[in-house]
Amino acid sequence: MLNGKKIVVVLPAYRAALTLERTLAEVPMDIVDDIVLVDDNSPDDTVVVARNLGIKHIVEHEVNKGYGGNQKSCYAKALELGADIVIMLHPDYQYTPKLLHAMAGVLAYEVYPVCFGSRILGKGALKGGMPLYKYIANRFLTLFENIMIGQKLSEYHTGYRAFTAEVIRSIDFTHNSDDFVFDNEMISQIFMNGFEIGEVTCPTKYFEEASSINFSRSMKYGWGVLRVSFVHFFHKLGIVKSKLYRPIPTP
Repeated sequence: MLNGKKIVVVLPAYRAALTLERTLAEVPMDIVDDIVLVDDNSPDDTVVVARNLGIKHIVEHEVNKGYGGNQKSCYAKALELGADIVIMLHPDYQYTPKLLHAMAGVLAYEVYPVCFGSRILGKGALKGGMPLYKYIANRFLTLFENIMIGQKLSEYHTGYRAFTAEVIRSIDFTHNSDDFVFDNEMISQIFMNGFEIGEVTCPTKYFEEASSINFSRSMKYGWGVLRVSFVHFFHKLGIVKSKLYRPIPTP
């Protein structure tokens, strides 16, 4: 807990058996109240390792729901636990949990309602081993998104994200993609609802056990990012009406 805010870290896991222990070892439990691991039907021993490491809140998907589908379960469980702040941390040890203090502080002290760990601020991406083609694609897509959405983020594609519960409750992400473009749809929804996003510099690590999508999946993701950018732009102009921005139904 930080400044009276309950902090829940969510781990969207798939084949994380070899990296989960290293990730958890750096999680600052002095401020983290709960950890949620959602296993997306991993073929390895991710769930067994999670239980052995003492994670209390484990959600197991009986079928693989995809990266976006995993996040939907993560956020639903975090809200169920009464989180004030939800931080998504990949359990593949690509992002350092040591930044949880900084990211949680940005939200707990109401500097921003959302905070991203950016690999692009500074020299963390290439220094950490990001493939050059992914770096170039990241820079191009981010520039395009900033122009279309009217923002100035350094990166839209990081998997290290912190949200207040208010932000998560304000958007209907249940209809978002179950694939990787879920991340960009959620960013678009956040900006469309008038929230701001802060960023902190985050080093990254690319190594054999760390998760990474291949070239063909990267291309599919890139086209999805372009689509979301156009949808955001035209919806804001009132030319189209997208279900991405539908209001949350009132009980």
